[in-house]
Amino acid sequence: MRWSSGNRGDIEDVRGRSGGGMRGGVPMGIGGLLLLLVLSWATGTDFLSLLGGVEQGAPSSVATGTSGDLQTSPEEERLVDMVGAVASDVQDTWQRLLGDRYRRTKVTIFRDVWQSGCGTAESATGPFYCPADELVYLDLGFFQELSQRFGAPGDFAQAYVVAHEFGHHVQNILGTNQRVKSGSMGANSASVALELQADCYAGVWGNAASGGGRFHAGKVELDPGDAEEALRAASVIGDDHLQKMATGRVQPERFTHGTSAQRAEWFRRGMSTGDPRQCDTFSELTH
Repeated sequence: MRWSSGNRGDIEDVRGRSGGGMRGGVPMGIGGLLLLLVLSWATGTDFLSLLGGVEQGAPSSVATGTSGDLQTSPEEERLVDMVGAVASDVQDTWQRLLGDRYRRTKVTIFRDVWQSGCGTAESATGPFYCPADELVYLDLGFFQELSQRFGAPGDFAQAYVVAHEFGHHVQNILGTNQRVKSGSMGANSASVALELQADCYAGVWGNAASGGGRFHAGKVELDPGDAEEALRAASVIGDDHLQKMATGRVQPERFTHGTSAQRAEWFRRGMSTGDPRQCDTFSELTH
């Protein structure tokens, strides 16, 4: 995947600041480490402990106070540039598809902990979208977790995560998220339909990014093999894969994000068609 550096207009970088507060609201997320937390609550099993705990890859020497205290690395700044390029490109795509209905937003990049409109954003939660303030929240350390702990490396795997969260923003704009009730779970639940639709929406952007000559136009351009990275990322954060990895068994009645096969299938559908109208997961899953 190729992109141009320095496009950070859709980034709110708060890595060098302190944040915190009481948890509240309901964030909508990629379903990686967040899903483990949900499953721990639902089953009474400490999945994070079973996986050896959560260790984020971003440098731990973060200072509180002003952004001028920030200690960073070239690799971390490369990731910020990548997220910025993807965020801009994804939003350009949705502006083209939705026209004036689309509202541009930002990715808040934080370290360790930050206060969101949905409560406290923490590294262990994983990336998520907050409908209350319409922002995406991301600790860059999640990308190392995605690569090393979940076995899904690569730039486009990371881009898929970002595009998925913007898919939740699209759902918020269209009012789709209102179809999901708190605590919804199960193989045919609205929660699963919502997450799979966000996977499909990520694929819709992937279709746009696969066009030739985009890099020279200042946009993200995919290379051969990039789609496989995203499909791998989608599959390793399926409910069945995570449940089996944590407990050795699969409980469909506790699904919240869909199986590995479903997540890969819906991403593939969006990427092959480039048409958000083909992402109607609710009609196919819910009753």
